[in-house]
Amino acid sequence: MTSKQRAYLKSLASNLNPIFQVGKASLTPEITEAILESFNNNELIKVAVLKNCTDDPRAIAEYVAERTHSQLVQVIGKRFVLYKPFKENPKIVLPK
Repeated sequence: MTSKQRAYLKSLASNLNPIFQVGKASLTPEITEAILESFNNNELIKVAVLKNCTDDPRAIAEYVAERTHSQLVQVIGKRFVLYKPFKENPKIVLPK
């Protein structure tokens, strides 16, 4: 992913609200599975890591990206954005 494509995805993600929250129990298999399933409806997902979670948000983001076969767009504070294009008819068209 180029820096131009990453910047484009960041601009799209700025308007998104987090649809998942990682809390005190940290990252559970259920949360990872739910994030993976949400990629059936969304190409761009924002996740929040709550203050009571002691794990590093970047480590959580990298792990989730690896497990869901998505790309980590950005980590800002305790929030991160993941991108996984639809296999057929992607809605988000990245600049070249």
